[in-house]
Amino acid sequence: MSALVLLLPALAVLAIAWRFYSAFLAAKVMMLDGERVTPAMERNDGRDYHPTHKWVLFGHHFAAIAGAGPLIGPVLAAQFGYLPGFLWLLFGVCIGGAVHDFVILAASVRRGGRSLAEIARAEVSPTAGLVASIAILFILVVALAGLALAVVNALSESAWGTFTVAMSIPLALAMGVYLYKVRPGDVAGASLFGVIGMIACVFLGEPVARSALAPYFTLSREGIIVALASYGFIASVLPVWVLLCPRDYLSSYMKLGTIAALIVGVIVVNPTIKAPAFSQFVDGGGPIIPGKVFPFVFITVACGAISGFHSLVASGTTPKMMKNELDARAIGYGAMLLEGLVGICALICASCLEPGDYYAINVAAEPFSKLGLSMVNLPTFEHEIGEAIAGRPGGAVSLAVGMAQIFSGIPGMSSLLGYWYHFAIMFEALFILTTIDTGTRVARFVVQEFLGRFSPKLGQTDWVPGSILSTALVVGGWTYFLATGNIKTIWPMFGIANQLLACVALCVGTAVIVNEGRRRYAWVTVVPLLWLSTTTLTAGWQSATRTYLPMHTFDGYLNATIILVMMACLVVVGVETARRLTRTASAPAAA
Repeated sequence: MSALVLLLPALAVLAIAWRFYSAFLAAKVMMLDGERVTPAMERNDGRDYHPTHKWVLFGHHFAAIAGAGPLIGPVLAAQFGYLPGFLWLLFGVCIGGAVHDFVILAASVRRGGRSLAEIARAEVSPTAGLVASIAILFILVVALAGLALAVVNALSESAWGTFTVAMSIPLALAMGVYLYKVRPGDVAGASLFGVIGMIACVFLGEPVARSALAPYFTLSREGIIVALASYGFIASVLPVWVLLCPRDYLSSYMKLGTIAALIVGVIVVNPTIKAPAFSQFVDGGGPIIPGKVFPFVFITVACGAISGFHSLVASGTTPKMMKNELDARAIGYGAMLLEGLVGICALICASCLEPGDYYAINVAAEPFSKLGLSMVNLPTFEHEIGEAIAGRPGGAVSLAVGMAQIFSGIPGMSSLLGYWYHFAIMFEALFILTTIDTGTRVARFVVQEFLGRFSPKLGQTDWVPGSILSTALVVGGWTYFLATGNIKTIWPMFGIANQLLACVALCVGTAVIVNEGRRRYAWVTVVPLLWLSTTTLTAGWQSATRTYLPMHTFDGYLNATIILVMMACLVVVGVETARRLTRTASAPAAA
């Protein structure tokens, strides 16, 4: 089957959703008002509250939300066949993920840039706010570990890839200084410099990997973990204009440009979908993610369809930087549609690989030998790339190979497969690192808000010692899970945690809509909430009782406990939301 059979209908559905459904949400459900003063304009402090150009902020927001999830999740979901993941990506993002992001962003902008937990406290109940804070802390730590896992497996022992990704940091620092200190507002000049610099880093990576500098960039798995932890810590405590915003903006150009090029490549090359619609592992027993299509395809796809992590960005850094409330439609709903398109492209790339090559990459050598599959093109790929790519689970490497295969199929590009592979690795790493820096920063806000209940000083986001302590706690937490887990233990737990947080956010969004007097539109959040809570609670219970507890290890018990605690948090928030909505519904009659 041709890849265009998937891509063209997807583009049409996404365009219709943007044109009509997002306009309905903006005008009728949230009633955006361009005259309302935003927190960035009212509380401009040059650090966290910082008015930002609409498209620069769009780039930051898209880069922050589009982490490993829309890349890795769909690739791993190809284990079930291409059809289940494709349908959930397409329709889930239009009626679930984009609605989720937009409603929370608009709600936060109208409430001074408050966090999701603070909105829950005000719109639902103090109990819901406290429980949401606990859930968010658990979920953030697990989510950051899950997102970082892919880049660890992709960059370990790879001097070329590590050099390319590492050089993006000084490039972003230079962009930040130029854009905000040297020539403020010169977005075009900074963008041109950044994009040219990133492309140069890809081509310089090969000679560096063959030079005497190679050992300095050839890091072990543990070395990559330490480097990621250091980067997440530093990026979280620096002012947003120094590294976070310019790096995310630079990443957004590379991401959007690469996705556009990939779409063109699929149209030109028109590769054949090699994966079946439903695979032989569709009922479980697969080598990557355990479980059946229901409910596990939904937590495996994760962020590409809907992501609770986005609610933390939409109520974290983004609302504190928005200049005009009307921008929430493009930034909230539009950016999530693009993430859904990223997920569909990732699924196409993975599905175009020969099944034997796909599993050879994502499964260790010994288990692969028991699957009854054979490698087809993988030995040729390894020769042209210059690295061993078999037995590198996590989805990142198989996605990079799939992307490189499509790009090298363009006329005149057949000899550049190795460069395209490392370009794809850089592309994936940029997605992941921008989520790590933003996610760690958002988690720092949440921890400081929680600690502020006991010490008001610790709750001040501009107090440096409090910021350092909170960041150290967050980084230490996700680094532990990253160092002790693997794709089979971390990704299911990440998917469950992420979708549970999305359910919490949809509860809060429903309360916001009803409390603002538009209860007749509550269905826009209730419908995805009912479906998502059903699939995620089922997956959570099955994972805790069938996967983690039977491990009979400390990590297994810890993982099961975390999942059960997060499930309990969702139930509490759901009950509190129902009680609040009942009181709100009866208030007019009582009056």
